[in-house]
Amino acid sequence: MSAEKMLSVKDLHVYYGQIHAIKGIDFEVEQNEIVTLIGANGAGKTTILHTISGLIPAKEGEIKFCGNNLTAMAAHNVTKLGLSHVPEGRHVFSEMTVLENLEMGAYTRKDRSKISEDLDFIFTRLPRLKERRKQNAGTLSGGEQQMLAIGRAYMAKPKMMLLDEPTMGLSPLLVGEIFEIIKLVNQMGVTILLVEQNAKLALEISNRAYVLETGRMVMNGLSKDLLNDERVKDAYLGG
Repeated sequence: MSAEKMLSVKDLHVYYGQIHAIKGIDFEVEQNEIVTLIGANGAGKTTILHTISGLIPAKEGEIKFCGNNLTAMAAHNVTKLGLSHVPEGRHVFSEMTVLENLEMGAYTRKDRSKISEDLDFIFTRLPRLKERRKQNAGTLSGGEQQMLAIGRAYMAKPKMMLLDEPTMGLSPLLVGEIFEIIKLVNQMGVTILLVEQNAKLALEISNRAYVLETGRMVMNGLSKDLLNDERVKDAYLGG
C-alpha cells in the first residue's frame, strides 16, 4: 500500500505491576483504513488502546502517530494531535444533555462555524440523537449512549478514532446500526482502530486485522483472508 502510515507501534512492552501484559508487539495503521485487533478477553487489546492514548505508560517501545512520538505523551496532548479514544463502557456525561455532550467533544476546537456544521451533520445522520438532544445522556439506552460517544469523539475532528468494544451489551439490531456508524465515520475521512468482541463483523468491515494472544501478535493480514482462515474460524468465529 502506498498510503501514509498514520500509526506505527514498534516493540511495545507494557506492564501492570509485575505482569507483562504486552510483549513486544509491532503493528501499523495506514491513513483511511479500518484496522481491527481481535483476540480473547484478557489478550491485551484494551491495554494497547490505553497505551496509545496515553492512559497507561509503555515500559519499552515506540508509538508514533502522524510523525509524533506518543510514547511518553500525556493523554490530553495525544487528543490535541487528532486521536480520539472511545473507551469501553461509553462514559458519556450522564448529567449533561446530548447536545452538551457533543459540544464537549469540540472543546479544543477554535473553528466555531464548522462546529455547528458538524453538529448538523451528526443530527442528520443520527436522528435519534437529534430527537433526544435536550435529554440528559444518562437517560438514553445503551445503543443511544454508544452513538453519542462516537458522535462526541467525531466532534473533536480526529484524524483517527480508537474504538473499544463499541457493541458490548447491545442487541443484534443495534450492533448493526453501530457498525454502519463506524463505516460512515471512516467514509468521512477518519481512520479507525477497532477492538470488538464480534470478530466476524469486525473483520467484515475492516481492511486489515491483527490477532492477539496473551500480549503477543500471532497473526495479521487482510481481513477478508483472516475471515477464511481455519485457525481464526476455530478460535474466534465459532468454527
